[in-house]
Amino acid sequence: MLAFCNRSRPTCLACQIFPRRQYYFTANGFRPRKGLSQRRNGVRQRNTEAGEDKSGHINAGQNEGIFFLDNVFPLRLRWILRLPLSHADRSIPELMKRLNNPRVGPADPVSIIQRAIPESLPIKVTEILPRLKEGGAFVKFSHEPQIQATEIERTLKNHLKENPIKPWFNPFKRVKTFLVHGRPWVEDLYRYPSSRLKVEFLPTAPGGQAAELSQETLYSLFRRYGKLADIVPQPADSKILPKFAYLNFVKTRQAIMAKNCMHGFTLPEAEGGGKLGTVLKLVYEQKIKAHWIRDWLVNHPRLVIPAVAALVATVTVAVFDPIRTFFIKAHVTHSFHIDDYTAYKWLKSQVTRANDILSFGRRRRTEDGGLNAIWDDRKDDIEQIKTWLMETADTFIVVQGPRGSGKRELVIDQALKGRKHKLIIDCKPIQDGRGDSATIRKAAEQVGYRPIFSWMNSISSLVDLAAQGTIGTKTGFSETLDTQLAKIWQNTAIALKQIALDGRKQDDKDAELGEDEYLEAHPELRPVVVIDHFLYKSQDSSLVYDKISEWAASLTTANIAHVIFLTNDVSFSKSLSKALPDRVFRQILLGDCSPDVAKRFVVNHLDAEAADNDVGDNKLTASQIRQDLVELDECIETLGGRLTDLEFLARRIKTGETPIKAVRQIIEQSASEILKMYILDIDRTSRNWTPQQAWLLIKSLAATEHLRYNEILLSDTFKTGGEKTLQALEQAELITINSSNGRPHSIKPGKPVYQAAFRLLTEDHVLKARLDLAILGELTKIETQSIDKYEAELNLLANLPKQPGELAPRVKWLLGKLSDCQAKVEKYEQESGDLKKVLQVEY
Repeated sequence: MLAFCNRSRPTCLACQIFPRRQYYFTANGFRPRKGLSQRRNGVRQRNTEAGEDKSGHINAGQNEGIFFLDNVFPLRLRWILRLPLSHADRSIPELMKRLNNPRVGPADPVSIIQRAIPESLPIKVTEILPRLKEGGAFVKFSHEPQIQATEIERTLKNHLKENPIKPWFNPFKRVKTFLVHGRPWVEDLYRYPSSRLKVEFLPTAPGGQAAELSQETLYSLFRRYGKLADIVPQPADSKILPKFAYLNFVKTRQAIMAKNCMHGFTLPEAEGGGKLGTVLKLVYEQKIKAHWIRDWLVNHPRLVIPAVAALVATVTVAVFDPIRTFFIKAHVTHSFHIDDYTAYKWLKSQVTRANDILSFGRRRRTEDGGLNAIWDDRKDDIEQIKTWLMETADTFIVVQGPRGSGKRELVIDQALKGRKHKLIIDCKPIQDGRGDSATIRKAAEQVGYRPIFSWMNSISSLVDLAAQGTIGTKTGFSETLDTQLAKIWQNTAIALKQIALDGRKQDDKDAELGEDEYLEAHPELRPVVVIDHFLYKSQDSSLVYDKISEWAASLTTANIAHVIFLTNDVSFSKSLSKALPDRVFRQILLGDCSPDVAKRFVVNHLDAEAADNDVGDNKLTASQIRQDLVELDECIETLGGRLTDLEFLARRIKTGETPIKAVRQIIEQSASEILKMYILDIDRTSRNWTPQQAWLLIKSLAATEHLRYNEILLSDTFKTGGEKTLQALEQAELITINSSNGRPHSIKPGKPVYQAAFRLLTEDHVLKARLDLAILGELTKIETQSIDKYEAELNLLANLPKQPGELAPRVKWLLGKLSDCQAKVEKYEQESGDLKKVLQVEY
């Protein structure tokens, strides 16, 4: 018998397998002496976790046995085996000695094994195989033939129970041991212990048949190793071979003990192992699958997809919103605009001076010189806007006027000239955007909102649609156009507020005021937001304008910025009142220029552009040189005071045309536009009027400058939906509706030049006959429907069983109406015949 001994005894097998190094003292501490760790001859020099000769098994011959000692190593150190340069089979003993307190000799694994197996035990230890990842060790021993291994196991268990060994890393659990009954598989694979074991039932020989053990049999075999939480047999309908069952132990170390002691055990027929016996193969079964996170995410889309959407939104707000706010501020303050750099300004001034010397500066003077007459006439409006911007009033400034009246130039170039912080938002490209992505992109471009992932809106919508088809409900991953626009305007409001507060200093006299009070006290520091083309194509969709007006209302009420609306729509108050229902708007209504101002505009335009002409010692202007400008008064009276038409006239005159010819060309072009836009190319799905209704107004306005609003509504052509039709034609700028005391009272052409264009159209006899014929056809249809209605009622009264006298007035009234309608039909048919003759004769 060879038992453990003290470390001083050189023949101790444990000392040969796990030798204690001898140390000598140096200046750097204790270091091991070299050459003292050599094994003695005749003893196994190395033990690995791969079994004997790395075969993966430990073979026990006759009169030999194997114990498995638990709680020798801490289970938490199994991660060492994952390291790429780890050599657990070589460094385990030395590693444990370094991890343990060197002053506590019984704490290292060798001492634990030495104390666990007493000297009085009649065995000879021949091999020790450590199992780091399982926290124990196999101890192979030999014994006398007359002694049974079970008796030795019983003696050893009693010894450990009477003399418990509790290592430092697990002070509440003692070392336990069991006799190995099977043939343990001591692999060094990356398979780590679990409290769940999978027991496979294999035949003892290839081609044989194994018995599927019952739960009772499994319980009797494995209960000795620890508390079993559950035994899960293989489902009855499962066709997986070999047959198996799951053993769930309460603790992992209990499962380790059962696996190492019972793996490879052959259950005989007497104990329920079948005719030829059944071999038990045990492997660890991880309770948590390798891809449990992925599987959980895939199997719970109702929770995962909204959570992902919330995470994306959070990341977007936390990461991208500050970046977007920065770019909006840079867009408003022109931080990255080269025009504001001093070097560029100096270089531009030098180039401008050189161009002036070389007489290339006339174009710049043309742009200013032609408009000076307009600005002189509208000086009061400009000063009024500047005054409003210096006041604290939580309301809008609205500049309304027809298209081409110079609203944008008046506000941006004159009223806001020299103002540093201004944001101009043009609603036209936003409203013209095709699809939500284009609308979002255009809105972001107007305020400098970047980065913008407009394409993600379409992708997220598809993902949301797919998720809805999968889980049955919307996930909220995609965002609507309303939400996206709200984000853009919200970030813009944050940037504008920061800009307004940038000039605030700590040593200001009102530094103690809060941000809102400070902005209210200093209206001159607020940036100005100009919203151009407001209500452009509002009949198509009002979502964009609703969001803009709500956002503008929040800016004004919070004293963040002044807001100026530029619009052609006379009904702007309906839209803006939704955002500010209890406010009175500050309005400036721009109309056409007076004849004197219009003439000065054209003359100044010509004089600024024309080259100097020397006549003797005098330099004459273009207006003095040209003799045909005497026609200008008559032409302006026909053309009107619309700014765009006057500029068009000046450009034509500069090309050499006479004023009368230029005006004639403008009138003809306007007539062609009217035909195309309002009469010929009419799509009833997108237009709210008929060609007959538009022609009736054209024909009536050609004869007189103003029409009575209610008179038009009483006509048969506008009998159905007349007011809606007139509003649509006003939106399309064919007509202008004048109001008095808040009610519409008259109708005039949408542009002054349209008066002459209407006359030109009515002078075309073929066109007039064709359109009048269409009107007569429409009127005939209306009267025919009335006749059918009257006849039906008369027929109903005639079929009554009795004819009371009280029906006589009603019958008389119906007959009178029937007679009047018939007379109108005959009149319309006669007029239609005359018009058809015109169409048959003239081209």
